[in-house]
Amino acid sequence: MRTPILAAIVCGLIFGAGLAISDMINPGRVLAFLDVAGHWDPSLAFVIGGALIPSAGAYIIRGRRPAPLLDDRFCVPANKSIDWKLVTGSGLFGLGWGLVGFCPGPAIAALSTGRWETVLFAAAMLVGMCLYRFTANAFRTTQQIEVSPPPP
Repeated sequence: MRTPILAAIVCGLIFGAGLAISDMINPGRVLAFLDVAGHWDPSLAFVIGGALIPSAGAYIIRGRRPAPLLDDRFCVPANKSIDWKLVTGSGLFGLGWGLVGFCPGPAIAALSTGRWETVLFAAAMLVGMCLYRFTANAFRTTQQIEVSPPPP
């Protein structure tokens, strides 16, 4: 097995385990975290902090390295503009998260619980992804990917 594929599998397993241990696969806990006007449960703020700290470290390291460990270049979107697609997509993401307490990562991890609500959400998410795929030409942009030169 190629190293990047193995690294992706290991990272995915760590991510899924983190979601399960932190109880982010429980939509009730997520909805309680989002309910700041009601019975707010701030415990998931620690999950967010736990994710931001290594992410910030990785972002700082990215600025100091010519390439990631398992690739010859960093691939980052060159488009940094805030357009209608970004705003609409963010709104749909937030709407789905706020209505049912799932976003894509925790929903996929929560499939392991076998609950029909989770399966239904994941199926609807898959349908939405397929619909976008079939209508992608209407949303397509000519976005270039910024590529750092390979190390000497």
